[in-house]
Amino acid sequence: MKELLTRAVSGILYIALLISAMFWQRALLVVLFVFGVISLLEFIKLIKLKSIILPISIFSFLYFGFWYWCTIYKATEGTNEAIQILLVITIFVNLFLIKDLFAETKIPLFESKRYIATTFYLSSGFIFMLLIANYLNTFQPFLLLGSFILIWVNDSFAYLVGKNFGRQKLFSSISPKKTVEGFLGGLFFACISSYFIAKYTDTLEFTNWLILAIIVSVFGTFGDLIESKFKRQANVKDSGVIMPGHGGLLDRLDSIIFASPFIYLYLRILTYVS
Repeated sequence: MKELLTRAVSGILYIALLISAMFWQRALLVVLFVFGVISLLEFIKLIKLKSIILPISIFSFLYFGFWYWCTIYKATEGTNEAIQILLVITIFVNLFLIKDLFAETKIPLFESKRYIATTFYLSSGFIFMLLIANYLNTFQPFLLLGSFILIWVNDSFAYLVGKNFGRQKLFSSISPKKTVEGFLGGLFFACISSYFIAKYTDTLEFTNWLILAIIVSVFGTFGDLIESKFKRQANVKDSGVIMPGHGGLLDRLDSIIFASPFIYLYLRILTYVS
C-alpha cells in the first residue's frame, strides 16, 4: 500500500509539473530542458558512454539553438531547412533502432553509435517536443499536451487491458508483460480519447488527432520496447531512481521521446497538403 501511494504521489507531481509548464512558454522551455538533461544522464549511464560533457553540450546547443531560431529569430527559410535535416536524420536513426529491435540479439553499441543515439534518438526527441509546442513559430501548447495525453491513455489502458485480458506476448524476449491484447487496448482507447482532445482543444480536426493517436500508440510502443532493450542490455530494471515507485525519468518519457519526431513529421505533412 505504501509503495502504491508513493508511486501515485510521484506520478501526480510529475504530471502536474508538466501540465503547469505547458501554459507558459518559458516555463515549458526550462522544464523540457531539465527533463532532457536528466533523461540524457540516465541514458548515458545505460549505454556506458564515458563522456558526459559532450552529449549534454550537443543537446544544449541544439535545443536552445532551435528554440531561438523558431521563437526569437524566426528566419523561416533557414530554420525550416535545419529542422528538415534534423528530422530526416532522427527518423532514420529511429528506424534503425526499430530494425535492431527485431534483427539483433543486442543493439550494437560501438562508440560512434553511442553518440549518434544520444544526439538523434534522445536529444532530438526533446527538441521535437519543443518544436511541436512552438509549431509554425507560434506557441501551441495544446498540440504537445494532446500528444502527452494520448501517450498516457495508451500506456494506462495497454497496462489494464494487458493485465486482465492479455494472452499473446507482444515481445516476450524484451518485455514479458506486454501483450498484443494490451497494445490493441491502448490503441483503441487512445483513438477514443482523440475525439475529446479534438473537441476540447482548438487545434486539429478529429481525423487528424485520430491519425496522431495511431502514430503515438505505434511509435510510443516501439520507444518503450527500445528503452527496455537498452535496460536489458545494461542488466537494470529502471533507468534511474529520481521518481519513487516509477524509476527514472527516461522510463516515463521513453514513448514520447521516440514518437515526437513522427508526430512532428505528420504536422509538417498537414501543413503542406492543407
